[in-house]
Amino acid sequence: MLLKSLGLLAVVSVAIYLVPGGAHFFELTHKMAMSPAEYMTVQRIYAGWSFFGVAVFTALLLTLLHTFMVRRDRTAFVLSLAAFLCLAATQAIFWTFTSPMNVASNNWTVMPADFEAARRQWEYSHAVNAVLTFAALLAVTSSVLVHKR
Repeated sequence: MLLKSLGLLAVVSVAIYLVPGGAHFFELTHKMAMSPAEYMTVQRIYAGWSFFGVAVFTALLLTLLHTFMVRRDRTAFVLSLAAFLCLAATQAIFWTFTSPMNVASNNWTVMPADFEAARRQWEYSHAVNAVLTFAALLAVTSSVLVHKR
């Protein structure tokens, strides 16, 4: 029962993790077409999204725990590990490419020096993370479904 609950919680936590990434992914083309002034105005909607770090941490932790719990079932283990690694990769991308643009723009309250390069880096890093998070959702869901009890 514990493993079933943990699997469900891992899937739900990764799905919640996907929400902001999916939003970024689907708004990308419209935001890239905005003027710098419009873009800076729209970026204000992300104030307070740093609290989403709780969802990120939760998804990483629950997926890692699930990976450990299914380690005796090779297929479930590989899928769950793949999900965890995808989520870990999103963090590497965030801290390497996204966060520096948040710092350079003071969380998009000040237009960065090379606006277009900063916008591209910020938007594309979020898009890549959305794809990786979706892959993680598919992998952890598949792991839960194929696990032999």
